[in-house]
Amino acid sequence: MQHPRYPRSNRYDPAWVHAHQMGPNALWLLESLTERLPIEAGQRVLDLGCGQALTSIMLAKEFGASVWACDLWIDPSDNARRIEEAGVSDRVFPVKGEAHALPFARGFFDRIVSIDAYHYFGTDDLYIGTISQLLRPGGKIGIVSPSFSGDAGAVPEELRPYWEWEFCSFHGAAWWRAHWAKTGHVRVEHADEVPDGASDWLRWFEYSLPSLVDESRREAYAREIELLRRDAGRSLGFARVVAQRR
Repeated sequence: MQHPRYPRSNRYDPAWVHAHQMGPNALWLLESLTERLPIEAGQRVLDLGCGQALTSIMLAKEFGASVWACDLWIDPSDNARRIEEAGVSDRVFPVKGEAHALPFARGFFDRIVSIDAYHYFGTDDLYIGTISQLLRPGGKIGIVSPSFSGDAGAVPEELRPYWEWEFCSFHGAAWWRAHWAKTGHVRVEHADEVPDGASDWLRWFEYSLPSLVDESRREAYAREIELLRRDAGRSLGFARVVAQRR
């Protein structure tokens, strides 16, 4: 699982990543985002929807950022143990928070990142106007989110047996660009599809499936693998979007 495009991610044991992963390989996705969103040492970064804090640990270790690892579903005490084991407890601070009621001051962050999470709450027309207020003027937000290039109401027939209703939140980069830009709160600097995102998604799930113990999770992964195989990279992938607060 050494990835030629993501040398920083290659420094982490794939078994460790898999053990604490909640979906596609978040380190690969974060590294793809940092190709377009510079992270500098000492910057304050909100990692929104951080899951088990793997991306937060990477932001601290690889870029020297101070990171607030925020998630609704993962106990911050569990994340604190992982963060301490990684040796970055002086730079990563686990927080429990719901995306619409975050406990942070306006203008506090230099960067906001969200990896494989923003689509759960950010499709709300008003959300970018709310979350961008946590950035200092000129601060930047970057997301990587599952994308679907077609209309969710016109899912190809070959994909329908494997299509979950929640996938209606998958949108392409052009959709996100327009969704953010129309508010006037941010200036979109970059919006594209992560190169080979669908093949990496499939590659990681095929690697992860054999060692999954939970039966419901195995079934979900198996369905998603078949979905990606049937799609063959035609419409699924990951949108990568970066914007600056005005």
